[in-house]
Amino acid sequence: MRTQVGIVGAGPAGLLLSHLLHLNGIESVVLEARSRAYVEGRIRAGVLEHPVEQLLNDTGVGDRMRAEGLPHEGVILRTEGRDHRIDFKGLTGKHVMVYSQHKIVQDLIAARLAAGGNIQFEATGVSLQGVRTDTPYILYEQGGRQHRLDCAIIAGCDGFHGISRETIPAPARQSFEREYPFGWLGILADAAPSSEELVYASHDRGFALLSMRSPTVSRLYLQCAPDEDIANWSDDRIWGELRTRLARDGFVLSDGPITQKSVTPMRSFVVEPMQYGRLFLVGDAAHIVPPTGAKGLNLAAADVAVLTRALAVWFRSGVADLLDTYGETCLRRVWKAQRFSWWMTSLLHRFSDHSPFERRVQRAELDAIFGSVAASTTLAENYVGLPLIL
Repeated sequence: MRTQVGIVGAGPAGLLLSHLLHLNGIESVVLEARSRAYVEGRIRAGVLEHPVEQLLNDTGVGDRMRAEGLPHEGVILRTEGRDHRIDFKGLTGKHVMVYSQHKIVQDLIAARLAAGGNIQFEATGVSLQGVRTDTPYILYEQGGRQHRLDCAIIAGCDGFHGISRETIPAPARQSFEREYPFGWLGILADAAPSSEELVYASHDRGFALLSMRSPTVSRLYLQCAPDEDIANWSDDRIWGELRTRLARDGFVLSDGPITQKSVTPMRSFVVEPMQYGRLFLVGDAAHIVPPTGAKGLNLAAADVAVLTRALAVWFRSGVADLLDTYGETCLRRVWKAQRFSWWMTSLLHRFSDHSPFERRVQRAELDAIFGSVAASTTLAENYVGLPLIL
C-alpha cells in the first residue's frame, strides 16, 4: 500500500491531521493498534482552547460540539473558602469549550470514513523504516499478516508510550523532564456538575478540581500520591475528601454513582528535536504537560496545524522551508504551554517538602491574582489559548 503521509496513531492528533490533510488534497493512511470501539470509548481530556474550537468548527467537524459542548467564559480559583473568578470573556473576549476528547475522536473518525479515509485499526507490531531517506515506509501486522505502507512522510502521533519517538536514535534526541511528587485521582460520576464553571481548589490537604463532561456527568480530581493504590479509595472516602477540599460557605457538592476511577502520575516532558528526517513527532509523542492547565490535547492540535501548513506547501511546490522548521515552530508554543502548566501546578498543589515560608508565598501568589486585573488577564490569556501557530 502506498500513500503520501503515513500516520501512526488514531488519537485526536492523528485523526485531526488526516482530516486536515484531506482538506488540502493530501492522502494519508492512519494506523492504530487498538480497535475502533476502544479508541472511540477512551475517556480523556475535555477542555478545548478557543483556537482549537475554532479549528474544529472551521474544518467541518464541529456540529456535535456546538450542540453538546459547554462553552465556559471563566474558571473559579478557590482557596481558604474564598473564590476568585477568572473572567475569560471580560478579560480576553474569548471562552473555552468543555467537550470530551472521546467525542472529538468519534467525530473525526466519522468524518474521515465518510470522506473515504483510510484508517487501519488493530494494526500492531508497527516499525518505522528508512526515516532518514526519501522513501520511508512502515511495517505492521494485521489479521495475522505483515503489511508495508510506503509513504513520503511519517507522522508519529502514537502518544508518550508509542514507538515513534524511540525510532529517533538516542544520541540524536534530548529529553527534558520533570516528575511531580503527586498524581491525580480522577473520577467520572453520574452527577450533575455542582458548578457552572470549573473550580480549581488549593487546600492544605491538597489540590482538588471540579470539572464536567456534560450536564449530567461530572469529572473530579484529587491530588494524591503518584503511586496511590486506588483500592484504598472507596466511593465514600472520595466524596468525603472532595467535600473537604472544595468546601466554601453555601457550596453543595452533588454526588452520584462513580463510573470510573483511576490514578494518573504527573510529569512535564519535552523531546527535541520533534523531527528526524522524514519522521515528524506530533502531540504526546513529543511532549507531555501536567493536566492542571488543560493543554495536552490543545498542544497536539497546534502541532497538527503547523505540520499541515508545512506539508501543504511542500506537496504543492516542493518548498521545504516550513517543513524544515516544523519542530522549531512547534516548540515555541510547547515551551510556553509547559511554563503555564508548571506554574498552575506549582501554584495550586500542596508540596510535602514545602516549608511554612513557601506555603505562605504560594498563598500570597494566589492573593496577588485575586487582587490584580493584570495577573488575572495573564492567566486568562494562557488558559483560553495562544494562537495555534506562533
